[in-house]
This record gives sequence, structure tokens and C-alpha cells, in this order.
Amino acid sequence: MEWTARHEGDEDGVYAISVAAEMVSMQVQNLRVYERRGLLEPLRTAGGTRRYSRADIRRLVRIRDLLADGLNLAGIERVLALEEQLARLRRENERLRRRPTSH
Repeated sequence: MEWTARHEGDEDGVYAISVAAEMVSMQVQNLRVYERRGLLEPLRTAGGTRRYSRADIRRLVRIRDLLADGLNLAGIERVLALEEQLARLRRENERLRRRPTSH
């Protein structure tokens, strides 16, 4: 499954930052850096506590994998943007393919 795939409940922020960090084998401070860099944006409670969703966890796994491949944060930012663009284009392509044609 590609990391951009969406599933029901994926956007619900349920994991605290410490749990999310443990799930992806990262340090909490790294998650904060990725957020500051705009690589992810976890939901916040009314009190400001971060709550990570399953989609956020998949994105963190992707970030971790790209770091392991030797990319820096600027490179990761570009890769993630291109992957999001590709996913949007694929959805648009599918939508256009399903549209009835008039001859």
C-alpha cells in the first residue's frame, strides 16, 4: 500500500507524540522538527496537545525510510510533494476515466 492511500479513520488524531515516536522508532524531538519543517501536521487538541493519526504514522514511516536512503530534509520535502502530486494526478486520471464519453 502506498503511503498516501486513505482509509476510513486515517485522519483521526489518536496517538500522543510519545506513542507515535515509539511506533516509528524515532525520537520525539525529531517529530517536532518534521512538524516545524512542514513535513507533517498532526491534529491538536483544544489544549494544544499533538494527536497523530494513522496517516501521520504512515508519513513518518516514509520520512524514516527516505532518511535511511540518505536524503536530507529538503530532499524528503521535495519527494513527499512529488508523491502527493502524483497521487492527485492519479485520482484525477481515474475520475476522468470513469466519466462517460460522448461521441
